[in-house]
Amino acid sequence: MDKINSVEKLDKVIEDCSAAFSKKIRVGERTKDGKIAILVCGDTTCVANGSVDIQSELEKALKEYHLEDKVTVNHVGCFGLCSQGPFIKIFPDDTIYRTVKVGDVKRIIEEDIIGGKPVEDLLFVDPETGKKIQKQEDVNFYKKQKRIALHGCAVINPDYLEEALGYDGFKALKKVLTTMTPQQVIDEILASGLRGRGGASFPTGRKWQFAANVQSDQKYIVCNGDEGDPGAFMDRSILEGNPFNVIEGMMIGGYAFGASEGYFYVRAEYPVAVRRLKRAAEDLEKLGLLGDNILGTGFSFRVHVREGAGAFVCGEETALLASIEGKRGMPRPRPPFPAIKGLWGKPTCVNNVETLATVPYIIRIGAKEFAKIGTEGSKGTKVFALGGKVNNVGLVEVPMGTTLRTLIYDIGGGIPKGKKFKAIQTGGPSGGCLTEKDIDTPIDYDTLVAKGSMMGSGGAIVMDEDNCMVDVAHFYMDFICDESCGKCTDCRIGTKRLMEMLTKVTKGTATEQTLEDLKELSEIIKNGSLCALGQTAANPILSTMVNFPEEYEAHVKEHKCPAHVCKDLMKYVIDPNKCKKCSMCARNCPASCISGVPGKEPYVIDQSKCVKCGSCMASCRFGAISKE
Repeated sequence: MDKINSVEKLDKVIEDCSAAFSKKIRVGERTKDGKIAILVCGDTTCVANGSVDIQSELEKALKEYHLEDKVTVNHVGCFGLCSQGPFIKIFPDDTIYRTVKVGDVKRIIEEDIIGGKPVEDLLFVDPETGKKIQKQEDVNFYKKQKRIALHGCAVINPDYLEEALGYDGFKALKKVLTTMTPQQVIDEILASGLRGRGGASFPTGRKWQFAANVQSDQKYIVCNGDEGDPGAFMDRSILEGNPFNVIEGMMIGGYAFGASEGYFYVRAEYPVAVRRLKRAAEDLEKLGLLGDNILGTGFSFRVHVREGAGAFVCGEETALLASIEGKRGMPRPRPPFPAIKGLWGKPTCVNNVETLATVPYIIRIGAKEFAKIGTEGSKGTKVFALGGKVNNVGLVEVPMGTTLRTLIYDIGGGIPKGKKFKAIQTGGPSGGCLTEKDIDTPIDYDTLVAKGSMMGSGGAIVMDEDNCMVDVAHFYMDFICDESCGKCTDCRIGTKRLMEMLTKVTKGTATEQTLEDLKELSEIIKNGSLCALGQTAANPILSTMVNFPEEYEAHVKEHKCPAHVCKDLMKYVIDPNKCKKCSMCARNCPASCISGVPGKEPYVIDQSKCVKCGSCMASCRFGAISKE
């Protein structure tokens, strides 16, 4: 495409790209001369499971069958249902295939592309009815979702600017540059009720207004893509699936409060997201949608990408800004807030990836329409990385106000193997656990906080009856200890002491006084730490102690782990009445601690040598080995 230097030319390009894209990604009957489009999931999860090889094999097979002129193959962003990837989708039939392997490619070509019939064994199977489902829209996982921040993911090829332009891309930017003043943009975001999706949930419009009110020769807008919560992958998937949408949101923010430069801070562990983001910025600059005097409107804006080294504390905005400046990533006291004095001492707004990805949608449909989605205090949708003990692990975007029950059972497909739901940890290491009594709680910022948890950036880890909640708290505290920057004493030393006390509980050497000390020190760290990392570090401990006091007491008073997870408080035993004397357990034991006579004597485990690895239980085919 030629460089776009006017609004009129952009209109023409968008019109042409939209027509071409809608013809390619269409749903309906196949026509005699109509082309078929195959979309392959190019998200990191599916790439790790072989989707690149699947795409290559598809392209190779299409040439072999002389179909390359009738069928296109593109990689796209995350389909969402990560536990059943790799995915491919075929238009115009709207057929979705899951758990595809390279060996399935020729069958798909022969049976579907040529034969016109779906490959039955690759279709999604409803876990409740057992029925096979062909179309994505008919799968329960997708029915109650609404994609706003994930706009374009699993639809467009993130490496093709033309597809982004053909799928609503930069219509919002054109609207603000040609019909809205900067203050009108801020007012629209304020009216929408958009709150930051990174964890703090501060109103986005207010943050932009603070920066707009400051007079400065230079202002910056920063996108926080330093997603560090264990199990979280929302921001990565958005950047991988549609980087153009996030850049557009950043540009709109820059226009609103007067920033001419934007910085993306993305963790280096996200190489696919970084590569696609850099390519998107380069393509936009070549086309004239980034740079000086964009569309001839006088607005200039440039984008820079910085890779973080993976420090969890750099998710805190002042630590993030210090890292961009080349300093050690450590938080500083506030005020002054970054919107007043941020990057290199200039007014700076730091917004999360999901927040910026939502902005173009608000501008396109209007604040009033957006505000109809969600609850009174939490407007719009929220993206969650749903993981743990749930059938449908994956990326989910739901309207605010959706209940935990809907998230876990309707979308998540319930708990595997018929196990009982125990808790869900929201907000990652900074959040808390919610239990069965909270299952009908609507998901919004204020309700979750009132329940002792928080929304956070969107991690949601489901736990079942086999999880030990003391062990869960221990896991998160271990993470926090490693990630504390060490600037303040309460966090640097306090979290270490908490970790030591939790270790005593898991080993059965703690006393009742230890539990009292846990509570007291947790409150001290919460009130005395400088940044949110320390202020929320004890949340997993406090919430599990409130919701599962009996588990802590069992560890301390009875020296037992009810869930049989804490190794020092459990053991593997062989039931002599069930033992078939086959020696399979002994042959698989890495510690050589199982003895017996094949065919003659039941086998026994020497508890003094057992390393609690579970190999014996996994290898026994007769259910003779259990945990105590």
